[in-house]
Amino acid sequence: MKKICFFLIIFLYQTFSYAKTTENIEFNHKYLSNYFSAIISINNQDDKDSLKYLNNTKSLVKTHESYLENYLISLVLNNKIDIAFNKAIQLKANETNFFEAKVLLALNSINKKDFSNAMLTLEKMDEVPLDTLELIIKETLKDYLDTIIFKKMDKNEDVQFGEIDKIKKIFQSCYLGKENTDLLFEELVIKDTEDFSRYIFFYINYLAQIEDFNKINELQNKIDYTNSSILIAQAKQWIENKRYDKITSAFSCKNEHHIISEFLFLISNLYSSQELYKKSNFYIHLSNYLNPEFNFNNSLLAENYIINKKFDLALKSLNFISEEDLIFSWYKNKKKSSIIKKQENETAALNFLEKKFDGLKTNNIKILYDMGGIYKSFEKYDEAIKIYSKLLDLLDNRSKAYADILYRRGGSFERIGDYETADKDLLESLNITRENPYVLNYLAYSWLERNYKIELSMEMLKEAYDLRKNDPYITDSLGWGYYLINDFENAEKYLKKAVELMPYDPIVNDHYGDILWMLNRKIQARYFWNNVLNLDETDDEMKIDVKKKIIYGIEKT
Repeated sequence: MKKICFFLIIFLYQTFSYAKTTENIEFNHKYLSNYFSAIISINNQDDKDSLKYLNNTKSLVKTHESYLENYLISLVLNNKIDIAFNKAIQLKANETNFFEAKVLLALNSINKKDFSNAMLTLEKMDEVPLDTLELIIKETLKDYLDTIIFKKMDKNEDVQFGEIDKIKKIFQSCYLGKENTDLLFEELVIKDTEDFSRYIFFYINYLAQIEDFNKINELQNKIDYTNSSILIAQAKQWIENKRYDKITSAFSCKNEHHIISEFLFLISNLYSSQELYKKSNFYIHLSNYLNPEFNFNNSLLAENYIINKKFDLALKSLNFISEEDLIFSWYKNKKKSSIIKKQENETAALNFLEKKFDGLKTNNIKILYDMGGIYKSFEKYDEAIKIYSKLLDLLDNRSKAYADILYRRGGSFERIGDYETADKDLLESLNITRENPYVLNYLAYSWLERNYKIELSMEMLKEAYDLRKNDPYITDSLGWGYYLINDFENAEKYLKKAVELMPYDPIVNDHYGDILWMLNRKIQARYFWNNVLNLDETDDEMKIDVKKKIIYGIEKT
């Protein structure tokens, strides 16, 4: 860190010295201190502080491109978008190589519906070297503008940017009112993956715009509250309450600002997935500016801030999400609870959420499902069982959701030692969805730990492993199963793989140490046991047991 700071100071000093000799800019150490503080603040996502420091060094803006870059980004991160637009124009950002400045200029033109000028701004970047995501941003924005200006779509069927092109094609088609829009949406959402579940909402939104309520009801009947995102669950709840206006008011594919906003949200998500949070926040602010009605998009901003422990900023972002809508409001309170847990303790977090949950007095399946999981994660198994029992009364007893709740309730019974009821729930779950590797794994592992139905347990673990060969928990269970029946060679094979799949899990490392000891590889065993002591997730009770094994080893009969 010292080397980095030293290099940065030298670099800035040389840069400022050059400016001084060429343009006679007066420079003093106060500028350097403020600018250096601003850069640190931006990288630490201290957005308010970064702008304060940059405002104290404004005289550098015309001579230092790096200052201009950080200044414009800081304005956007502080939600001063109009000022950022104006500064980009005043400071001739189009003459720089700073990509985000060109994006601001283009979006300013889009905001004013001067689409031709936006296109000219983007075309000036055609000869500029760009990274992959920058190229995607430039080319996709140009394609959208081409559709907006000329009311047509590119007939080229080549897919340049994968699924991003498919999503773009849907919104272009929807914008132009093409008859194949419905089919394009179906082709995307039928994939039934988390990556595209968001676009179920936009499909429903499109159907609501054309008032195809029969198809909307068909779609919402397929949505499983227990296995859906917050956005899709909220859409389902709106449909159940006939609040189609809530769906149509948030987005319209006929609105140029809205389709560009959704694209920028996608870009923000991509940057977030790469842990480039500053850029992610930059694009989500721009997305929100173009479509402030889609306030749930602030959830991504809140998530980014929570990851980086900027809890005040996270809470500020959460405040933009509607309190009126049941699922969105529940999401807000869950996130607030997670912040309380990090800032205070688990008890305070659970107390906060319990009060919110009790105040809702709801039988909404999504919220009950979440609360059951929360109680289980806090080891409040009796409370979890009550919630899961209530859910079973609300669900179709032939559905996958019903089988999943049996699995979760069965696991809760197992945790409190009611093995008979646990086995009943888990076996009933398997009767509904026989090839569920996680239920097979849980029940078989529970039986092995109780020295019950050993042969059948091993068969079930092998079946679970065949269904999920790279699942670290199932791999660990199979390896431990072999250990319990004294087949140490096979145990070592699977436990070694489990450690490779999940190297920082204390239980897996402990298991692998045990099997190495039984194979008389005692130095290696102690290495893995010592590793357990250094892992963050190792609890105090396990540490005591492991320390004893390091000293005395283990005996197995």
